[in-house]
Amino acid sequence: MSFSMAGGGPSGPQINVTPLIDVLLTLIIVFMVVVSMDQEYQEKVQMPQPDQKPTAEEKQSRTIVIQVVWTTKDQPPTVKINQEDVRWEDLETRLARIYLTRAEKVAFVRGDADVNFQYVADVIDLAHHAGVQRVGLLTQGREVAGE
Repeated sequence: MSFSMAGGGPSGPQINVTPLIDVLLTLIIVFMVVVSMDQEYQEKVQMPQPDQKPTAEEKQSRTIVIQVVWTTKDQPPTVKINQEDVRWEDLETRLARIYLTRAEKVAFVRGDADVNFQYVADVIDLAHHAGVQRVGLLTQGREVAGE
């Protein structure tokens, strides 16, 4: 029995993979679109909503701004709650009294540029002990209405 090694016979079947790749890419694009439309993968954002008819008096009473104001080099800074001077010893009790009946427990802290950050951190700590849940830091460029 002899075998012929010269390739004169018919070739075997071959699969054309180009249509399969097209189908695969189409399925990948469809899955990407479906996943991007899913609510689970979207960012959840809390946007503050403005009041329907805000007045200056209501806005001032709702927003609590604690200011740490630099006085002199060797003196501790003074503390103000909505432009009203408060002693350091009375700060926690005053904040606790303010936030006792409030539903939204948010305060803003503004420190002068010359104040050591340790004093600002102490104010934030006292605010948390007084019942404030969220503390925002205000920069010098922003002004709160009523100031």
